[in-house]
Amino acid sequence: MGKTYQLKRDLKTRHLTMMALGGTIGTGLFLASGNVIHTAGPGGAVLGYLVVAILVYFVMTSLGEMATFSPVTGSFCEYSSKYVDKAFGFSMSWNYWLNWVLVVASEVIAAGLVMQFWFPTISVWFWSSLFFILILILNLVGVKLYGEAEYWLSFIKLSVVVIFLIVGALAIFGLVGHHGPVGFKNITLGDAPFHAGWSGFVTAFFVIGYTFQGTELVGIAAGEAHAPKSSISKAVKRIFWRIFLFYILTIIVISFLIPYTSDLLVNSNSKVTESPFTMVFASAGFKYAASIMNLVIITAIISTANASLYTASRVLWHIGNIKEGPRFLRKTSLAGVPILSILISALFAVLCVISSVIGSGAVFTWLLNVISLAGYIAWFGICLSHYRFRKAYLLQQRDLQDLHYRAAWFPFAPLFAMTLIVIIIIGQEVIALINHTASWSQFIATYIGLVVFFLLFFIYKWSKKTKLIKLQHCNLKTSID
Repeated sequence: MGKTYQLKRDLKTRHLTMMALGGTIGTGLFLASGNVIHTAGPGGAVLGYLVVAILVYFVMTSLGEMATFSPVTGSFCEYSSKYVDKAFGFSMSWNYWLNWVLVVASEVIAAGLVMQFWFPTISVWFWSSLFFILILILNLVGVKLYGEAEYWLSFIKLSVVVIFLIVGALAIFGLVGHHGPVGFKNITLGDAPFHAGWSGFVTAFFVIGYTFQGTELVGIAAGEAHAPKSSISKAVKRIFWRIFLFYILTIIVISFLIPYTSDLLVNSNSKVTESPFTMVFASAGFKYAASIMNLVIITAIISTANASLYTASRVLWHIGNIKEGPRFLRKTSLAGVPILSILISALFAVLCVISSVIGSGAVFTWLLNVISLAGYIAWFGICLSHYRFRKAYLLQQRDLQDLHYRAAWFPFAPLFAMTLIVIIIIGQEVIALINHTASWSQFIATYIGLVVFFLLFFIYKWSKKTKLIKLQHCNLKTSID
């Protein structure tokens, strides 16, 4: 028999929790949250976040049940192969790997652009290179140091969100700033609280779902968790409630303090001075609000890039470990990290960055379109795998009481989540076409990611002659006792 490759189980509950928060709470919340309010109005934004929060809860509980039963690195990609179809697991793995590699590339570029707020004369690529080297080192030295770094980076972000909520609440009641109590004037302005009706709501729905992506990272790290059965179940519970409260309360505060008609919210993804967080801090009398938020956004970018390289490398290691890719991918260093998978993922990220700079910007744009829906595909795969796992578990006459963590609301939860994910994937561009706000070329570019996913699926299925795994044949062996 060949050598068995394993990764060190050094991640604790607090590491897992902060990793998922670090991959989720970032520039989407700090910069782009205002755009959701502008699109759907304050009522549409809050309701949209509530609905997607429920979806995330169902996805996380589905993942939690499977990950505590069989905690493996690259888990939900593995579950797709074990409980659905090997072709489905293959396409899930490569699709998800590509997604996070390109996130690494985009985040280090963003970091360089943000640094020009302070150093406008220094090249973007100088800062991007420094940040890239930093996250590469953090990923290479060992998972324990990586977990600690991600913990503190995420802690900084979460602390700022808490401070923002406190300052925002005081501003709403007129206790800080110079405007007095704001009342409900911004909530009822124009056609608020639900701006643009159903069309605005569904369009924002797509963006909201994107901002929640990353919660599933706890599943990717399952194979490196210390005492995984207890730590994963605790992390799943903590992640959802923290994200739920942070997002919903943040949107409520912004909705009260900033009118959805503000022109700044339209471009809230472009400049730190136009961040809803910056606007609220500035109105409350924080003199250096833009500089403070710029520092936080840099921290958020480093945290997201750090988590993204970790995720990409573990998925690639998993691909090599199950022999769906070159076997050298599973090689680990003395520190117990998948060194070659990290380096190859990092190299691919660098190539993607270069392709966007040397006259091949169109190539990079198409690559981004390929992975734009990867997060939604991952969520769908998690729920489908869980639905079939639970069905197989019962069919094979297993006792539900033996599950260390049991997802509630089955089978409604995974079925509802899968249905909602399909609506999210289709909704934005279909409505945009109906409203004549998008072209057919934009429509095709948006969904090229689905084309690539199905292309991988059918090529593998045709070459390997795989079939949908029958429930009675699903492999329910656990990876640990």
